[in-house]
Amino acid sequence: MTSGTAEEFTAHRPRMFGLAYRLLGSAEEAEDAVQDAYLRWSGADRAAIEHPGAWLARVVTNLCLNRLTSARVQREQYVGPWLPEPVFTQDGSLGPMESAEQRDAVSTALLVLLERLTPTERAVYVLREAFGYGHRDIAGVLNLSEANCRQLYRRAVQRVATCDARFTPAAERQHELVESFVMAAREGDLAGLEKLLAKDVTWWSDGGGKVTAARRPIVGRETVVRFLVGGAQRFAGGWDLTVAEVNGAPALVAHAAEQLIAVASFELRDGVIARVRVVVNPDKLVFAGWQFAAMAPGGVARG
Repeated sequence: MTSGTAEEFTAHRPRMFGLAYRLLGSAEEAEDAVQDAYLRWSGADRAAIEHPGAWLARVVTNLCLNRLTSARVQREQYVGPWLPEPVFTQDGSLGPMESAEQRDAVSTALLVLLERLTPTERAVYVLREAFGYGHRDIAGVLNLSEANCRQLYRRAVQRVATCDARFTPAAERQHELVESFVMAAREGDLAGLEKLLAKDVTWWSDGGGKVTAARRPIVGRETVVRFLVGGAQRFAGGWDLTVAEVNGAPALVAHAAEQLIAVASFELRDGVIARVRVVVNPDKLVFAGWQFAAMAPGGVARG
């Protein structure tokens, strides 16, 4: 491959990674898909590729569709709740985050909802919502009719819109609530934690059977607080709790020195925390761990 061709692929790489991650919910699998796309790009007849971005989007999407088919089987056998891999986003890893819609497109809550869709529905939804593709272009990517793509998109929107997860408060309020939660957890302020949690708050822990974690959702303010009290000894044992932007929103990051231990994403409703999703499976923290280690001082709000 010539250096010019490699440079052209590099220019499209962040967009392709963002597409693959939204389709798969896994940063490591997204990296693999992009690498496979690179191999196909390097062996392709460049003269026959009129629009490189569109060609790569088609290749990456179809690579991800193949992976999604096997991923659905694996997730049915997963130990405990399955959550998407967290990705630090203040460095632009998943593309622009200037608008609420762009942030929503990579939120943990939405990625969980996308698990309800078939692989093809998910591809149509992501290409339309996150990348602004027209139905004709989506039809070309997926080798479907335009009418079929419109039908798949309508169905996907209806299934995703059944949840209130997509209505989030202003970024400042999100950050304030997460900061307050971190401070209360760090100080063992139970009364403070209770004030921040909705009465029907739900807490998911994704340990994947690799580390100790609740294998069923924990529901209710009092139950969640008791669960947090039980884990307080861990915090006192050398964990640092900080706040960073993960999947486009403020998140709790637990680490010991430079080792990432857990990442918690929050879903807010009516000024309180309604849902918490925590990834502690070390396999799912590999990519985010690389990002965390590479962050410049100040990249994570330490307290």
